[in-house]
Amino acid sequence: MPINKSSKSKTAKTAVVLFSGGLDSTTCLYWALSKGYKCMALNVQYGQKHSREVKSARTICRNLGVELTEIKLNLPWLYQATSLVGKGEIPDEDLNTIKNHKRIPSTYVPARNLVFISLAASLADSVNADAIIAGPNAIDYSGYPDCRPEFYEPLYKAVKEGTRKGVTGRPIKILTPLLKLSKAQIAKLGKKLNVPFGLTWSCYRGGKKPCGKCDACKLRQEGFKSAGLKDE
Repeated sequence: MPINKSSKSKTAKTAVVLFSGGLDSTTCLYWALSKGYKCMALNVQYGQKHSREVKSARTICRNLGVELTEIKLNLPWLYQATSLVGKGEIPDEDLNTIKNHKRIPSTYVPARNLVFISLAASLADSVNADAIIAGPNAIDYSGYPDCRPEFYEPLYKAVKEGTRKGVTGRPIKILTPLLKLSKAQIAKLGKKLNVPFGLTWSCYRGGKKPCGKCDACKLRQEGFKSAGLKDE
């Protein structure tokens, strides 16, 4: 179904969408627009080895007419803590190992989603937004602790108690529409919403084409295969 660009109505619901330019966050953005939200996209750059996702985020937001706010963080401890930042090698991953969650992979970025939600809450409180929309997934994922429902459930209370909107009786919602969906279900939802899959980028490595070997690539490939859809 077609997606309308963000509404200019004074009564429209507004949302801050955490937006990387990847499959999940793009599906969330299209979902939010389909629900009638006027969206502001927030892209957080924390020293990743490439900026390929940022290029995707800019292109998608430009095509939709959605305002994109970019933030660059300098968190020096991440250079030793995650293979997504610094000189550490991003590993090739086996799909079964990923799905079994026997270990937290080196691509985990410590408390990333906690930082992201905090930034989104500050922005939402500043611009009087009604909701924060994020794209974590706890079904087909890499086992990151900050992608589980147990992490997101207490955040609503924290944001409610720690923001102007919350203490004045207009709490900011935290919406995670993909949290309990499989990658196949996410792909199907994206197809239904006319998400431009070819413009999104999930691979942890840069380059002209996805590597097909990192955990993000493996999960995306499996999702489209299970959904019977072509990733284009």
